[in-house]
Amino acid sequence: MTDKLITAVIVVIGVPAVLVGYIWATEQVLRVLPESRRPAVRPWLWLAPALAFLALFLVWPMLGTAIHSFQNHPGTEFVGLDNYVWFFGSSDALSALKNNVLWLIFLTLFVVGFGLLVAVLVDKVRYESVAKSVIFVPLAISMVAAGVIWLYMYQYKPPGAIQTGTLNAAIGIGGLGPVPWLQVEDFSVNTFMLIIVMAWMWTGFAMVIISAALKGINPELMEAARMDGATEMQVFRGIVFPLLVPTLVVVSTTMIITALKAFDIVYSMTSGQLNTNVIANQMYSEMFKFGQYGRASAIAVVLLLAIIPIMFFNIGRFRAQEAVR
Repeated sequence: MTDKLITAVIVVIGVPAVLVGYIWATEQVLRVLPESRRPAVRPWLWLAPALAFLALFLVWPMLGTAIHSFQNHPGTEFVGLDNYVWFFGSSDALSALKNNVLWLIFLTLFVVGFGLLVAVLVDKVRYESVAKSVIFVPLAISMVAAGVIWLYMYQYKPPGAIQTGTLNAAIGIGGLGPVPWLQVEDFSVNTFMLIIVMAWMWTGFAMVIISAALKGINPELMEAARMDGATEMQVFRGIVFPLLVPTLVVVSTTMIITALKAFDIVYSMTSGQLNTNVIANQMYSEMFKFGQYGRASAIAVVLLLAIIPIMFFNIGRFRAQEAVR
């Protein structure tokens, strides 16, 4: 009880006191400096705590991971590139990498495509806000909960038994036999079933972003095109879509990063079995199941290197947009 009271006092009084003290100290330092140098120094003094936390909780662990990727599994000696050689020579790791490529391509296509379609359609109905709320709800669900929900959707029972899985019950109405959706490895059907779950969750996010951009388009442009005889499809193709391209690029890059980090859905629905594994799950297995910290670190570095170009692309786009403004 005493420890909890001390912790509460530290949180309620100590943290604000440190914050106020830092602000006071910053101003004292600025007063010492010449007037001409204060504008240049002031932003860095305000950013200093954030940069310190960034270095402590992001940069330092990243450097540690990079170092571990060159060490053996207990981390007692350096083994050069052995962990990277293992990654690019292991059939399991390459299978996970192939599945991540599928996630990257098809999750992006599904989310951006459905998000654009829904945004355009709900923009024309009176109950727009209700429709958007319903479509956005899956994003509020945790990925593990979504995985459990869709396990019931994909549930399979042998032919002749009552199909309690929604999908198999639906195709059963049409006279088709039940399909073990999460066990069909041909053409990576089971991986696509997992991608659909993630797309179901993120379509609402894409819809909201694209819908906001859609409402920012000047309606007079579309109206003028309609008065000149353009059909709705021609208006969309010639005016709406080109103006939405920057927004679609932002949503696409967000989905690419999400696809590279895919883990929860795979872990909760198949545990990476039956050729559905992805890089993040492979990293988790190497670290927590097999105790191969070096290999897990190598996978983490590969994942980081795959994401960095996308981040630089986004930063470049942001700077280009700011330059235009």
